[in-house]
Amino acid sequence: MQYQTKSGIWDSVFAVPTAVVDQNLKLAGSVQLKALLWVLRQGGASFSDKDLSQALGVSPADARDALSYWQETGVLQLQASGMKQQTEKEKPAPSPVPQKAPASAPVAHFSPLPRPERPGPAFVSKRLEENKALQCLMLDTEQILGHTLSASDMGSLLLIHDNYGLPCDVILMLVQYAASSGKGNMHYIDKVALNWADEGITTHLQAEQRLQKMTDLSRAWSTVQQAMGLPERAPTEREKKYAESWVLQWHFPAPMLKLAYDRCVDAIGAFRPGYVNKILERWHREGISTAEQAAAETSQHRQNRQDANKPSFDLDAYEKESMLKFTGGGR
Repeated sequence: MQYQTKSGIWDSVFAVPTAVVDQNLKLAGSVQLKALLWVLRQGGASFSDKDLSQALGVSPADARDALSYWQETGVLQLQASGMKQQTEKEKPAPSPVPQKAPASAPVAHFSPLPRPERPGPAFVSKRLEENKALQCLMLDTEQILGHTLSASDMGSLLLIHDNYGLPCDVILMLVQYAASSGKGNMHYIDKVALNWADEGITTHLQAEQRLQKMTDLSRAWSTVQQAMGLPERAPTEREKKYAESWVLQWHFPAPMLKLAYDRCVDAIGAFRPGYVNKILERWHREGISTAEQAAAETSQHRQNRQDANKPSFDLDAYEKESMLKFTGGGR
């Protein structure tokens, strides 16, 4: 009797380097691992960034990041003609003038707003092997954001830690705030982290105080936005300062904000933050905190005009005249 083995799916297999498991299994993300498996499956056949991104269901940028990771770790050695041409074009580009740029680096080092280059996958992998706290940072960030970090994401976090000088606990506080505010993207996190570094916010207490202020300012603008019926949008820096004064410092409730808004629109036909600010500033100065008190103020001004033998008093004209005097048009 003769037998024949039926291997099924084992009839078609490909090899995976042991270094992938031994050195990169903990460090590589899901996209990187999927990309490697897909590339190895091609058996040396040529492919493009578009082919890889479509096969993985990711953006071309993420596909290139994944390939870059395996190239820098030495697992893959891709011979792409486009890459060769790019490398050859880049070599003559550093003329004697650009080569002098590193000499000016020490000057940039003392600048208050340096922007170091984001580290590549190979360097990130090495740093994670050396530092377990950084490994935890990456894992905790993935849990908070709810997705696997790309190679560029991990590079950004390492940049924030190593170059900006923010410790892991402070970075996680920022990531948590960004996620809870609907801004859980690395661009926003990196931008805020750089601002914190410039301002010397590097401790848990400092970060806690700044996040509380950011939360309060966000709440203040939300109160203004809802009270005045403004469209959903990000406020300007000037509007943030106005909202801070109106809500956090002067403690005007929503009805008073709406009343000031209505008087502004009735007087000049549009919302002008500077105009509204002068109304609320006057009310704050005169201790007016309710609609009844605001109405009494108007009645008092009307009575004063009548006592001075004025034929009439135009409330709109009064608001417009007094406010535009201070705002130069309310802008």
